[in-house]
Amino acid sequence: MTEALSALPPDAVPVRPPLGSNLDGVRQHNLGAVLRLVHGNSGRSRSELTRATGLSRSTIGALVAELSALGLVSEEEPRESTGVGRPSPIVVANPHVVVVTVNPEVDSVTVGLVGLDGTVHRRVRHATSQPPTAAEAARIVANVLDGFKALFDSGLRATGIGAAVPGSVREADGVVRMAPHLEWVDEPFAALLEEATGLPAVVANDASLGANAEHLFGAGRDIEDLIYLNGGSGGIGGGVIARGMPLAGSFGYAGELGHTLVNSAGARCHCGAIGCLETEVSQARLLEALGIGDPEELDEAAGDLDATGRAEVERQLRFLAIGIRNAVNVLNPRRVVLGGFLGVLLDAAPEVLDAEVRSQSLAASAEHVDIVRAELGGGVLIVGAAELAFSRLIADPTMIQR
Repeated sequence: MTEALSALPPDAVPVRPPLGSNLDGVRQHNLGAVLRLVHGNSGRSRSELTRATGLSRSTIGALVAELSALGLVSEEEPRESTGVGRPSPIVVANPHVVVVTVNPEVDSVTVGLVGLDGTVHRRVRHATSQPPTAAEAARIVANVLDGFKALFDSGLRATGIGAAVPGSVREADGVVRMAPHLEWVDEPFAALLEEATGLPAVVANDASLGANAEHLFGAGRDIEDLIYLNGGSGGIGGGVIARGMPLAGSFGYAGELGHTLVNSAGARCHCGAIGCLETEVSQARLLEALGIGDPEELDEAAGDLDATGRAEVERQLRFLAIGIRNAVNVLNPRRVVLGGFLGVLLDAAPEVLDAEVRSQSLAASAEHVDIVRAELGGGVLIVGAAELAFSRLIADPTMIQR
């Protein structure tokens, strides 16, 4: 049984798809350009692909035929006809070509199967009594995939793994340099996943993947420069999209906005610094002030604040504003997207956060920035991890035959 991923609207198309070329030496690039355009949405007509890539109709026809032969796309009859000329077939991604998504947390490992068209075929949360080690997390993934045998026997074809980890990840080899809440240090998680499952694996910071997911399919659609901040039980993570591309830094560690200084007289953070954003803006402190224990109840509780709750919300918003101000002044984004409990804080008192950010930021930098709540909700990491894994296939669609 499949479920359509609600995070991916039917007309969602990744921002700034690569343009094609008619040069023979870039056939692989052209295949990827077409595949990117049909990936994650309800399909594109050949005429739309021709316009979007700048390629000729005959070249598009040849590329679609090759992608179809690789089992990555198929063509369907158009859903509507204008009555003018012959309607163009609709090219759709194959939902049975899937990637495995992985998200280790302090109390669980969540594993998903996501199709090339955006369909979530399965999502399983495997609870753990304590933070899993990297090796344990890899074994859990392998065991969960064994449980998916019937799905694979029915025709699903896994092409790789994308893992979203709450920590600093070295981009080149998927080594988790530090994931403090998981207690991982220099763990070769990509290699462990590959050894346990036999599938190629890529690993990245969860908030950076969340930023890319919101950029492609959520609150950051059509926004070339944005900052994404997500708050959860493990702290605050961040990601940056600059000129339409994820900002990774030299080794993949960029975007740790939860560790910017907001209070020089504050508490020591687990990273060793004093007064980091995530020491002052905390889900645990918010839950305590609101008198609840379940983060799922935050939205409802924040809609009916007493004096204690209101004071804590405004205190956290003032420190959040400092962190956002720092990012706005340095990066000059068009939009700031807030996920997790940070979105709850925003909705509880949007006027407070907006006023604080604008009063403290450089006027020119803050002039056109808007602050909005994330749209993908709990699906953000499965979308982000899937995009990470599919990026290899889109870069070289012919890899599926190897």
